[in-house]
Amino acid sequence: MTKPANIMCIKWGTLFGPEYVNRLYSGVRRHMSRPVRFMCMTEHAEGLHPDIEVLDLPTEPFAEPMAAALAVANRQGAMRKVSLFRPGLVPDLDGPVLGFDLDVVITGSLDEIHDLAPGTIAMRHDWTEARKGRPTGHGSVFRFDPAQHGFLYEDLAANPYDEVEKARGSEQRYTSHKAMENASFTYIPGEWVVSFKYDCNPFPRNWLTVPQLPSEAKVVCFHGRPKMSDAIEGYGGSLIRHSKPCDWLREHWIDRAEADLGPGWA
Repeated sequence: MTKPANIMCIKWGTLFGPEYVNRLYSGVRRHMSRPVRFMCMTEHAEGLHPDIEVLDLPTEPFAEPMAAALAVANRQGAMRKVSLFRPGLVPDLDGPVLGFDLDVVITGSLDEIHDLAPGTIAMRHDWTEARKGRPTGHGSVFRFDPAQHGFLYEDLAANPYDEVEKARGSEQRYTSHKAMENASFTYIPGEWVVSFKYDCNPFPRNWLTVPQLPSEAKVVCFHGRPKMSDAIEGYGGSLIRHSKPCDWLREHWIDRAEADLGPGWA
């Protein structure tokens, strides 16, 4: 029997509704060739598809000094994702974990990302950091192995204020740089994980044509604005981020999820 792929996401607060998790779940399972074990860490499980495994959102013992450092960095609320890295979080978990933020859309096969450079922590090079010649990974898509990468949690738990201060309050900087320090980091190819605003709808082309889906894209990230719900109908909230309506986004994010899960879940 094929071992399932472990998939995780985290949803705290009410910024994203359950449909974001359900559509992500559908996109993942439709784009993997093996069974999927999909887990969501949240304090609001209402409306999640019954096949999604719910993990309680914990209050970490180091939450107070971590929050103090985040306040100085003006990044309040960041770093919650580190709870996914806690060793033993899921006692019967076996193998690596492929994690996603909720503001992404799956558009291609995920097997290659899941299987990339086993034993390492994998993230895409952050777009802004790459332009500046800095090595930070982007946190929208990440692959790690709890059995091998416990330092992602343990180092922060041991020195929360110092680690957050060193990362300047950025979870993706903390995660990628910690992996690099431990000689355990791999970049996901940039053509596999793309940015809607930089790769699909760049300024000034966004005023002339509809957003384009790159042929090799497996995951489209909607970091910043517009989000998926904005971009489907078209976005006029910014000169640089202006977007014409996007039919392929509706198809991949909503229509296929409804066909897969049923309209009551997507």
